[in-house]
Amino acid sequence: MSDDEQPPRPPQQGWAPRDLSATGPDAPAAPGDGAPGPGEETGTGKGKKKRPKRTGWRRLVPTWRMVLGTVLVVALLLIGGFIAGYTLVHIPPANATATAQSNVFLYADGSQLARDGEINRENVRLAQIPLTVQHTVLAAEDRDFYSERAVDPKAMVRAAWNTLTGKGKQSGSTITQQYVKNYYLGQEQTISRKVKEFFIAIKLNREVSKSDILEGYLNTSYFGRNAYGIQAAAQAYYGKDIEKVTTAEGAYLASLLNAPSAYDVVAHPENKAKAVARWNYVLDGMVKKKWMPPAERAAATFPMPGKVRPAAGMAGQRGYVVEAVKDYLTSNKVIDENTLAKGGYRITTTLQKAKQDAFVAAVDDKVMSQVSSDRKVDRNVRVGGASIDPDSGKVLAMYGGIDYTKQYVNNATRRDYQVGSTFKPFVFTSAVENGSKTQDGRTITPNTIYDGTNKRFVQGWSGTAYNPANEDDKSYGPITVRSATDLSVNAVYAQMAVDVGPKTVRQTAVALGIPSSTPDMPNGPSIALGTATASVLDMTEAYATLANHGKHGTYTMVESVTKDGEKVDLPSQDDKQAVGREAADTTTSILQSVVEGGTGTAAQASGRTAAGKTGTAEDDKAAWFAGYTPDLATVVAVMGQDPDTGAQKPLYGALGLDRMNGGGPPARVWAQYTAGALKGTEPQDFDLQLQEGASVPPPVETQAPNPNNPNPPGQTEGQDQGQTQGQTQGQTQGGTTGGTTGATTTGGTTGGTTGGTTGATTNGGTTTGGTTGGPTDGGTTTGGTTDGGTTGGTTDGGPTNGGTTAGTEGGATTAGTTTGTTAGGANRPRRQPRAQ
Repeated sequence: MSDDEQPPRPPQQGWAPRDLSATGPDAPAAPGDGAPGPGEETGTGKGKKKRPKRTGWRRLVPTWRMVLGTVLVVALLLIGGFIAGYTLVHIPPANATATAQSNVFLYADGSQLARDGEINRENVRLAQIPLTVQHTVLAAEDRDFYSERAVDPKAMVRAAWNTLTGKGKQSGSTITQQYVKNYYLGQEQTISRKVKEFFIAIKLNREVSKSDILEGYLNTSYFGRNAYGIQAAAQAYYGKDIEKVTTAEGAYLASLLNAPSAYDVVAHPENKAKAVARWNYVLDGMVKKKWMPPAERAAATFPMPGKVRPAAGMAGQRGYVVEAVKDYLTSNKVIDENTLAKGGYRITTTLQKAKQDAFVAAVDDKVMSQVSSDRKVDRNVRVGGASIDPDSGKVLAMYGGIDYTKQYVNNATRRDYQVGSTFKPFVFTSAVENGSKTQDGRTITPNTIYDGTNKRFVQGWSGTAYNPANEDDKSYGPITVRSATDLSVNAVYAQMAVDVGPKTVRQTAVALGIPSSTPDMPNGPSIALGTATASVLDMTEAYATLANHGKHGTYTMVESVTKDGEKVDLPSQDDKQAVGREAADTTTSILQSVVEGGTGTAAQASGRTAAGKTGTAEDDKAAWFAGYTPDLATVVAVMGQDPDTGAQKPLYGALGLDRMNGGGPPARVWAQYTAGALKGTEPQDFDLQLQEGASVPPPVETQAPNPNNPNPPGQTEGQDQGQTQGQTQGQTQGGTTGGTTGATTTGGTTGGTTGGTTGATTNGGTTTGGTTGGPTDGGTTTGGTTDGGTTGGTTDGGPTNGGTTAGTEGGATTAGTTTGTTAGGANRPRRQPRAQ
C-alpha cells in the first residue's frame, strides 16, 4: 500500500495536541475553545458551552459578581454624594435673635388671647461656666464630646432603629450637631435639614475648636421657662448667675435639655420622679467619667428650683391657656418644643371667650370671694376647672388658677391630686359594659342590693384583706347601687370593683379617657375609691365620653395652626365607641340621681338636666365635682397647696366651712358656670338607652336597725365618699314608711327607723299621715347634729327644703337642700330617663 493509501487512523482516546497547522473554518477545535471536552454537552451547533440553569432557592441568591458590583456602585454613589454635599453645603450665617417672632394665640372666634415669644438670652464665655457644670452637660448629652468626631454615624443608625422599633424617639446627634441645629438651622424634622446638619457639623469641626462649639451650644440651647442659654436658665431656675451654680444645680439644668418644660418640677410636679431620675443619670455619668468623686456624688441632694416668674403679659388665665396649648402641640408631636419657642406661629384655640369669662366669674363668686386673710388655711385654696363639648371633644373653657403670674402651676392639667369618688362611676360603667355579677351571681344594675356595712371585708379578693371604712364610719346595711352612688358608700364600691375585676375597671377608665400612665390605679379594690391622680382635664374628657353615650374622641385645644400662611397638620380626632351605649347611659341615669337627691344637689342651680358625682381626696386635700348636661361636660376641683413649699394641704376650715367636699363649693361653681355657659341655648334632656332592668323601680330597702350604727340608713344622705351636706335621706327615702304609715300616735316611730331618728315628731302623722304626715319640725337629729333639721317640715307632706339650717352632718355646713317629700312623706319618684 502506498503512502497515499494509508488506512484511516483510529479515533484518539483522551486528549491530543491540537494541530496548529490546521486553519480555516473546518479546522478542529480543542476542548476549551468552544468544543465540548469529555463529558461536555454540545451546544446549538455553533460550538458554545451551555451553563447549567440555577434552580430552586439558588435562583434567589445573587452571584458574587452581582454582590461585588452592587457594593462598588453604592460605594461610588456614597463617595460622590459625600463629595457633592461637602462641596455644595456651606456654613450659613447664624440665626439672628432679631429675626425671632412671637406666637399669637387666638380664641375660637379669632379674637386675640395672648402673644408670646420674646427671646430671653444672655451669652457668656465658656470660662464663666464652672468646669463641673460643663461636665454635667457633657454627662447628660455627649460624654465623649472632646474625643469623638463631629458626627457619629453609629449613634445615628442606633437612634433611628430605636425610634422605628418603638423604643422611644432618640436623637443620635452629637453636641456639635445639636449646636449646628440650634445656631445655624432650625428644629424642623426633615431629611434636608438633617443632611445639612451632617455636612455643616463636619466642616465646623474642622474650622473651630471643641471649646468654641461647646460654648456656642451652651448659649443657644433651650432650657424651658423661655430661657435660651445656660445663663438665662441659671437665673430662671435658681435666681443666680451661672458662675454661682453648684454641681447639683448644674446637673438639674443639664437634665432639662432632654425635656425642657416637662422636667420643670415646679410647673409639672407630677413629673418630679422622672426629672430626679434624669438628674441621677447625669451625676452617675459624672462619676463614671471621673469628673466627680463618689463621696461627693453620694452626698448630693436634689436641688429644687425656685418659683417661676412668668412674663407680665401672661397674667390672669392667659398664661395657663398658653402653656396648656403648648403642651398639647408638643405632646402630640405637632411642633417640636424648640421650634415652637422660636415663634412665628398663629394658633387658633378651641376656647370660647364667653365661656372662659363665665368660668372665671363662677370661681370668683363661689370660692375666691369667700377667702379671708383671717383664716390661715385660706391661703392654701386653689381651683382648677375644664369644660368640654362632648360631641366634638373641644375644650371650650379652662380655669388654671387665680393668676398665672401668682400661681404658676395649672390646676386644670396637673396630675398629683386624688380624684376621690369621682372615679366610682367608672366602676359601675365597667360592670354594665362587661355584664358583671355579684359574688352570688346577680347581674349588677342600679337596683342590685349590696351590703353597705362599714368596714365590711371585701369578698372574693385573693389579695391582702381589705375592709374600707365609710366616711364617719357610717353603716348602711342592704342598699341599692343607685343609693350607694347617691351616698358614695365605699364598702359597696370596693366590693363592686372586685366583682368586676380591678384590671377590667382600669381598662374601662382608660377607654373613657383617663391616661394609662396615670399613677395610683392599683390592681385591687382600692381603685374604686379614687386613689388615681388624674388631672381635671383628664376627668373632664372621661365624663364627656359618658355624656356622649360612650363614644370617645381625644380632646383637642387647637382649631388650627399656621406659619407664614402655611397650615400645620393637626392630630386627627377620630371618635370610637369606648364603651357600649347602654353602659354609658345607665351610668348617666344613676348620676342623675346624685344630682336630684344625693350629694350633688347643689348642681341643680344650673337649671339644666344634669348628671354628676362628687369626690373628696384623702385628708380633704381636694374636693371635686364632675358633671355634665347633654351638651357640656365640666369638672371643678378645689385643692389645698401651701404657696411656699408646694406641699398638698388639708382644707379643713377653708372658706369658713368645717369640711371641704365636692357637693359644696365645687358643685356650686359648676352650677353657676354651666348656667352662664349655656345661657341662651335651648335646654336638653338626656336621651338614654338603659341596661335591661335599670328602669325597673328598685325594691324597698328593708333592714333591721344596726345596733352598731348610731345613724342608720336613711338618716343622712349627704355623703361625699361619706362626707355630707347636712341633707336628710328621711326626706326622700325614709318617708316611704314614715309618711305612708305615719298616721300613728308616735307619728315617726316607723318613719324614724328608716327615715331618720325621729323623722316625724309628736305631730308627725296627725290625721292621715299621707295628707299631712310631714314632720312639723323636720326631725330633731336628722342633720347629723342636735339641730339637724330645724323648721324643716311643712304641713303638707314633707319638708320643703330639708331643713332651713340643715345642720352640719359630718361637719359639713351646707344649704340643706333636698327633696322634700310629697303626698304624706312618700318617696318622691325619681325622674326616669327617656329610654329607647
